[in-house]
Amino acid sequence: METKVEALKDNQVKLTVTIDAKEIDDRIKKTYKDFAYKYNFPGFRRGKAPRPVIDNALGAEAVPATVTDAVLNETYPLAVDEALLYPVSQPQFENDSTMVEGGKPFTYSATVTVKPELELSSYEPVDIELPAEGATDDEIAEQIDQLREHYYSFEDAAASAKIEEGGYAELSMTATDAEGETLETLTTESRLYGLGVGLFPEAFDAELIGLKKGQKKGFDIDITKDSSMMTSSLADKTDKIHFEIEVLAVKKQILPEVTDEWAKDTLGFEGVDDLKARIAESIEKQKADVLPGMKENACLNVLAERLEGEVPESMVEANEADLLKSFFQQLQSQGMSFDVYLMQQGITADQFKEDVKKQSSDIAKQDLALDAWARHAKMEVTDQELTDEFVKSGVEDPAALEAEWRANGQMHMLRQGILRTRAVTEIMDTANVTELTGAKDEKKAEKKPAKKTAAKKAATDGAEAEEKKAPAKKKAPAKKAAEKKADAEEAKE
Repeated sequence: METKVEALKDNQVKLTVTIDAKEIDDRIKKTYKDFAYKYNFPGFRRGKAPRPVIDNALGAEAVPATVTDAVLNETYPLAVDEALLYPVSQPQFENDSTMVEGGKPFTYSATVTVKPELELSSYEPVDIELPAEGATDDEIAEQIDQLREHYYSFEDAAASAKIEEGGYAELSMTATDAEGETLETLTTESRLYGLGVGLFPEAFDAELIGLKKGQKKGFDIDITKDSSMMTSSLADKTDKIHFEIEVLAVKKQILPEVTDEWAKDTLGFEGVDDLKARIAESIEKQKADVLPGMKENACLNVLAERLEGEVPESMVEANEADLLKSFFQQLQSQGMSFDVYLMQQGITADQFKEDVKKQSSDIAKQDLALDAWARHAKMEVTDQELTDEFVKSGVEDPAALEAEWRANGQMHMLRQGILRTRAVTEIMDTANVTELTGAKDEKKAEKKPAKKTAAKKAATDGAEAEEKKAPAKKKAPAKKAAEKKADAEEAKE
């Protein structure tokens, strides 16, 4: 097999592949033999029918069409690997009517969009900010404050106190639907209620602000567009709910003091010092687990900002499909519906789609930026390194899996994964890191998780983990008719 690559415009290339005559003759011979065994030809034992009989029964184009299909579908992925191309779209084959002929080499051409080779505005080490290693005093104090919030109590505020945003109140509540029927699930003689927690609609909270102990108020809430916990389940029963509210008391939240007694009696520690030491250990362990990922994410974000040029929409769409597939598989494994997820996150379906689209674009930019870094650094992957990846995967027969990947034309994806892993490792090793010591400053470094660029498990995951950009199965014009004729002959048996 010989391959030739011609660069076209808009990141397209023309790939021309030539299969020698001997290979074509061997395939034709094998296909005739397969047909002789597959179909029943009257007057001949199975497997013994000569070529003229097979051609007369199935059509003269049946074998050439079958061989042409096999050649295209089997050699195109291999040619892509041999030419070191990285397709981001399905190929468009030329000369659709051309079929193989005995004694002649077979040549076909396909036009395909490939990954662009963009450049970075700078290849200098990246500057990033990360939380400091270990546990800071601010972090320990923040953790303790979070613990205190789990053990709060309430006291009545002064009689003159008013309900404020984020405040608490004890309410007597009667709720009726649009027909005046009492809604038992919402009606209560006494309920401790916190504003802003999403239990009731924001409009409900707005009606309470400014009320004092002993005051009463009646109002209607439209729940047709509401997604709060207590009213969303009633949307199919009524459009609005009428509330009659009495403020029994305005409450203030009391957090416990951090004392040795509280740390010992409530939390089970020896004292405050022991509590702080245990929290510090937990923070240190957590940072040890997440800091490498945060560092990779920060490096990739900076690198992506340096990318010059446009990202192909096909790459973004492919990433979007992968993200959605992974997301819905995870939802299914958790037994959660998409609607419940949206409600928990407090977002709409359109906001979710926009976020996935942005993530898909960010991933494509990061990938192309890593490719640019690897090219600039003249990184290469040898055949032995590819083989080593299969050995390291731990599969029972790494050689067989490698042969399968080569036959399927997937080696270019493994090579790409190794190069990107090598690039991100070099970028992280050379990055200039500024440590953030304050709790507020550290949150600046907390951005969405970056896509994993490492090629680990690439070999073990096989085609399911790295779906290759396989060509659409191309059928020669005569094959469909030949198959119908063959099926009809087989039905006569």
